[in-house]
Amino acid sequence: MLLAEDDRAIRHALERALSLEGYAVTAVADGVEALAQAHKTPPDILLLDVMMPGIDGLQVCRVLRAEGDRTPILMLTALVETADRIAGLDAGADDYVVKPFDVEEVFARLRALLRRTSPVTAGAPGGGGGGGAEPGKGEPQISDRQVEAAGLRMDLQARRAWRGERELELTRTEFELLELLVRNAGIVLDHSTIYDRIWGYDFGPGSKNLAVYVGYLRRKLDEPGAPQLIHTVRGVGYVLRED
Repeated sequence: MLLAEDDRAIRHALERALSLEGYAVTAVADGVEALAQAHKTPPDILLLDVMMPGIDGLQVCRVLRAEGDRTPILMLTALVETADRIAGLDAGADDYVVKPFDVEEVFARLRALLRRTSPVTAGAPGGGGGGGAEPGKGEPQISDRQVEAAGLRMDLQARRAWRGERELELTRTEFELLELLVRNAGIVLDHSTIYDRIWGYDFGPGSKNLAVYVGYLRRKLDEPGAPQLIHTVRGVGYVLRED
């Protein structure tokens, strides 16, 4: 694990707690060191403070994602406005923790991210395309390698997704959320179920985490003149369907 935090006290406390939890931690004090270390020894996961001198955590995210690095990134931020959280997701972060935080929450979010990075078991590669029924408003088409519904297609092994012929550029969390919705196309999934399946625990009714990710995913899915695919069921949750 690579930890980047400019506050010395927080950095040392996190490094000690994470080490006791069993993580092999490399701790650095700014974004320049973080990028240098990530290039030298790619970590399994990054824990980045947003506000750092020089190159901040958002810039570190942008650089790594531009290079094609898909290592999961958990951001530490004192910024609590929705726009600030969206900026982190736009930069390529997979999740965030707001300061001041409980270290157990950091551990839980790290575990959830690492579970989602476990290699997908490859299924039979047959059928690169062609003769199957075209997915639409009905039941999702599911195989060991691909899921399809509502004009969306996802290659689970390659972790790629398309709407029609257009490939979608998704973060790791966005991909997991879209896969869950596609697998359950036409079924309303409540907030608690989505939180449990994607993050590993329910953040509670006051959390905006899911709404932020759904909004960001919609911006990537929606096309002018095409049906909206992710629908809000007020007071319950979300459903994927092609209306």
